[in-house]
Amino acid sequence: MSDRVVENASEEIPEIPEIVEQVLLMALDEAKNTMVAGDDVVPFTCLAVKENVFIETHPGDDADECFAKAKKEVSNARGAAAYAFCYDGFVDTDDGVLDVIIAEGGLPGSPDGFAIGMIYEETEEGFSIDEEPVYIGEAPNFMMDLYEPGLYDEDEINQKYLEEAFGVDEEEAE
Repeated sequence: MSDRVVENASEEIPEIPEIVEQVLLMALDEAKNTMVAGDDVVPFTCLAVKENVFIETHPGDDADECFAKAKKEVSNARGAAAYAFCYDGFVDTDDGVLDVIIAEGGLPGSPDGFAIGMIYEETEEGFSIDEEPVYIGEAPNFMMDLYEPGLYDEDEINQKYLEEAFGVDEEEAE
């Protein structure tokens, strides 16, 4: 899973919403445990729904197929509070290319997505994985088009429904 561009145009680390941070860290921990056990990390998503986290794998023939499957799963996850998409990748740094377990995530309705990761090296004994996650950069938010509960009032939801379903605005419908 290496064909992904995550932007990091600034040195400043943004404030990551707590629920997103928790889901990202959980995903990294899950991937780390998989690697330590000697198994390959199949790209997967974690969806936080109420007090539960649902994990779904997204295998594919190439990175584009895995990302498309994950995006489809997450972008249709109505009722989820946050998500993480986790995969084995790499980052290109001034010091060279580093292997990283990467987790991207976001909130419904937010334009902001975040990517964090755990740098690792393959050793003769297995994997040496850094314990402390690092901020990688901004990432696409697969939940950007899902609205946050309470963000719209009933009239705005009805208006949006009429426009999407019938291509008309409320005044035309009357």
